[in-house]
Amino acid sequence: MSDAERIRELISKMTLEEKVSQLSHASPAIERLGIPAYNWWSEGLHGVARAGLATVFPQAIGLGATFDDGFVRRVFDAVSDEARAKYNLATARDIRGQYQGLTYWTPNINIFRDPRWGRGQETYGEDPCLTERMGLAVTKGLQGEGSGGESDRLKLAACAKHYAVHSGPEKDRHTFDAVCSQKDLWETYLPAFRALAAAGVESFMGAYNRTLGEACNASKLLLKDILRGRWKFKGHVVSDCWAIKDFHDGHNITKTPEESVALAINSGCDLNCGSCYPALVPAVAQGLVEEKTIDESLTRLLETRFRLGQFDAAPGGKAQAAWDSLGAETVHSDAHVALALEAAQKSLVLLKNRNNILPIKNEKKKILVIGPAAANVHSIMGNYHGYSPRLVTILEGITAKLAEFPEITMDYHQGCMMYDENRNTGWTIGMAEQADLVIACFGLDNAMEGEEGDAIASSVKGDRDEIELPEWQLAYLRALSARGTPLVLVLTGGSPIAIPEDIAEAILFAWYPGEQGGTAVADVLFGKVSPSGKLPVTFPASTNQLPPYESYDMAGRTYRYMKDEPLWPFGFGLSYTKFRFDSVRVVESKLSSGPLCASPGTIPAPSVAATVEVAVTNAGTVDADEIVQLYVAKAKRDASDPVCSLRDFRRVSIPAGKTVTVRFALDRAAFVTVLASGEETVLPGTYRIIAGEAAPLPVSVAKGAAAPVSAEVTAE
Repeated sequence: MSDAERIRELISKMTLEEKVSQLSHASPAIERLGIPAYNWWSEGLHGVARAGLATVFPQAIGLGATFDDGFVRRVFDAVSDEARAKYNLATARDIRGQYQGLTYWTPNINIFRDPRWGRGQETYGEDPCLTERMGLAVTKGLQGEGSGGESDRLKLAACAKHYAVHSGPEKDRHTFDAVCSQKDLWETYLPAFRALAAAGVESFMGAYNRTLGEACNASKLLLKDILRGRWKFKGHVVSDCWAIKDFHDGHNITKTPEESVALAINSGCDLNCGSCYPALVPAVAQGLVEEKTIDESLTRLLETRFRLGQFDAAPGGKAQAAWDSLGAETVHSDAHVALALEAAQKSLVLLKNRNNILPIKNEKKKILVIGPAAANVHSIMGNYHGYSPRLVTILEGITAKLAEFPEITMDYHQGCMMYDENRNTGWTIGMAEQADLVIACFGLDNAMEGEEGDAIASSVKGDRDEIELPEWQLAYLRALSARGTPLVLVLTGGSPIAIPEDIAEAILFAWYPGEQGGTAVADVLFGKVSPSGKLPVTFPASTNQLPPYESYDMAGRTYRYMKDEPLWPFGFGLSYTKFRFDSVRVVESKLSSGPLCASPGTIPAPSVAATVEVAVTNAGTVDADEIVQLYVAKAKRDASDPVCSLRDFRRVSIPAGKTVTVRFALDRAAFVTVLASGEETVLPGTYRIIAGEAAPLPVSVAKGAAAPVSAEVTAE
């Protein structure tokens, strides 16, 4: 009997109440039908979260900074191994609670459009291309692409969230209407979601907010027209948690729970994370919902559970998948810890290195490690994290590294508080005068930014009013700098932090680097590893450069539309060597003008339009990785068009003194223009293909990036 036949048989035997019980995230067992209890809510943003022991990888924004989707795929192969192993262990003991299932509500592929958003750390940055590539890597790593032996079987079920046009403000997310133009919708907010739908992501999660007047979890435009219609999505849709309740309590688009649940399920929201869907029973009695609609949603949910193999052991089930044998030895294995270290090393971004003060050399000197982030585990974990017995803070990482540097001695003091301006310790500033080098560890932690309710030190429910370093931290840092001792600044956080660039001789941005973050920071500071991370988000010079937070208009936002000069540009990051971009050569061009898709907004067929080769030389003395970034810009653009757009990238290892040639095949979509109507088309004209190590803005070279090179192609 096929899965479809078994699902139809199960549903035919259920009462209405039993059917409805399976549409909430905590689905009870139906023992008479052999349906086990199942909790749909599990988290895996950067490792299995909230479920006990797990490997804690760098936060998503740090994984974005690696610009290495092949490596991120390996990370999530490991995450899904641990998730499957923990599920096997739990179900063997008949434990089926929250965070112990196989449906993982990740990745977050929202665009980090405004650095004040506390949950921006959960994303892969501000760029649609980078977000799409990272989202695809995460999805493939989680779902396993049928590698368990059955082509239709899933290792885990991934979830594209939060659909759509969602990025704060956190305090208003239960009432807010995100209004954007059709151009911004299709040019910025939807591309990653479309890519994951095309790649077979198993579920979508609706956002809390409204978009263009409709609640996202009941949007005719988003769910019916685009997701099910144009994109032909076959998986299931889940609401964000208690978002259905917002229909009548926040958005005021319905008056009763029955009206809310009817609106949601009639629009295609299959699963309710929350407590509202039991109201479907009276909603059917009131004629607001047809039972066949409930059957359709239940069918999609059972299809997911069957694809996860939860019914394979039952009579008529399929052969056991390979990952069903994963056990405790998989969770937080030495190999996964090593992978977490490599991920952290690749994520660190060197923003400044005056007079090559880094790496630190093994010579007689005294180092002062100081600052509220140095010994703070909350500065390495980020939100939605797991739990590890091997959390290495920055202080611990530096201390361990000194065993290899016997000429160096060290002192440490916290110096000032992370988020309490009234408890600075002024006398500790004098400790800088007794040192030969100060390593100052400042920035943010997960109590200062994050999701509403989690960031307990935030006065605006996880967001930030200002992107500057907290004023008491900055005052303390200025006082340290004024003592004249060379200062290396290590900043932690999940979002851009505006600081005076002259505050330190060197600046290293560490994000929330995960359980091995302290070791990775020390590896970079002391030269074991050359830094190779790149900024996945623009660092504005000040809050004053930002458009109103509540506005979803992309004008003035991100490197693609920003007019002001940022503090540091998208894609930027220094190395301990110097790279030179020698040339970009168009090997073949067959770019044609015209609409991108046969029908507007559908999934375009792949079509290589230009093949290019980029020659890059490591002109320094250190073997290192470089991120070759490829951008496309129209030679003649309208004011509303992006200045340029990242269209491909690749991490390559280049030995000192050597040149490598990297080949890229650019799809026709790389040259698309989104019109005011939302229609996507390749316009006739000339396009510049630009290769470099940062977004090709004037400020990039001024900050130390290699000069970009370019070539042209023409669409007839």
